[in-house]
Amino acid sequence: MQTGIAVFLMLVGTGHCLPFYNGFYYDHILNNKSGNGNGDVIHFNGVKLVVNTPEDALFAYRGGNITLPCTFHYEPELQSPRRLRIKWAKLHKDNTKEKDVLVAIGLRHRSFGEYKGRVHLHQSKPNEVSLAITNLRLEDYGKYKCEVIDGLEDESGIVELELRGVVYPYEPHHGRYRLNFHDAKKACEAQDAVMASFEQLFRAWEEGLDWCNAGWVMDGTVQYPITLPREPCGGKETAPGVRSYGERHKHLHKYNVFCFSSALKDYFVNVFCLTGRVYYLEHPDKLAFNEARDACIQDGAQIAKVGQLYAAWKFVDLDRCDAGWLDDGSVRYPIAFPRLNCGPPEPGVRSFGFPEKHAKFGVYCYKMS
Repeated sequence: MQTGIAVFLMLVGTGHCLPFYNGFYYDHILNNKSGNGNGDVIHFNGVKLVVNTPEDALFAYRGGNITLPCTFHYEPELQSPRRLRIKWAKLHKDNTKEKDVLVAIGLRHRSFGEYKGRVHLHQSKPNEVSLAITNLRLEDYGKYKCEVIDGLEDESGIVELELRGVVYPYEPHHGRYRLNFHDAKKACEAQDAVMASFEQLFRAWEEGLDWCNAGWVMDGTVQYPITLPREPCGGKETAPGVRSYGERHKHLHKYNVFCFSSALKDYFVNVFCLTGRVYYLEHPDKLAFNEARDACIQDGAQIAKVGQLYAAWKFVDLDRCDAGWLDDGSVRYPIAFPRLNCGPPEPGVRSFGFPEKHAKFGVYCYKMS
């Protein structure tokens, strides 16, 4: 049983006081009128409300659509329909706070915040109250709570949503360990990404990410993933793993950051389609940074962001042994199939750092399809 904060509004001239929740009047005796079909109130003596959600996480892609399954039933089964309030909320990272996504009573529903216009209840069968989300965004990943309220009875289940994506370390142009937590968050967002969660970083480490510079992750801790133990990175004798500095002061302490960028569309018949593409601009001359940016614009595109380059490398095997400018002033190139004269023997996005902007390189552009 969960208790919520109800704001009561007095209805003028009625003498009744109804709970008010997110714009919905909810009469706590509304089921008294339906009851068991004979006008009697069901007090749930011996009746159990059960909410069912999947145990395993669901995976999707940015720009795609997803339905988070949720059903309910009574034990023993009731013969007459009940008037219910359905609430979907997104849980905060520590599961102690939540953000409203959608509330519904009967045919009335309301969505909130950044979910407005992107969510609705999916009810293709009896007792289904699944949440459909369209045009998924990077920040949509996380845990969602499906809550079914019948009078004073309240049961819920959790659905976890993960986005397929890539985690990458990011260091700003002015040097190593220069970002506090808030600047780190902005740095990721500026490069078409969000700050990675610890779970995303851990999964990237399992897939082989090895990086010796510590970086912020979304929960306010500072971590770094090591697959090949060595002296400068915790010592040769330590086991591989994600090293943790623990929580750090979000304003005073400065590190790098781990960003997360996702693909831009989901699978259709096992074929990956991007709503935009990253490409190396074929140009007769090498270009300074401003020239490179203008050349992309002249080609009907824009200079690519770091997150876009990583997503293209990860999901469409972008492979080019030519260094090119990116939006943040860095110079990088993606190698999906390692070979001689193209850097280390592992796949990855190689970096030349942040050269002087008058230096001459190629450029990677991003064009919407």
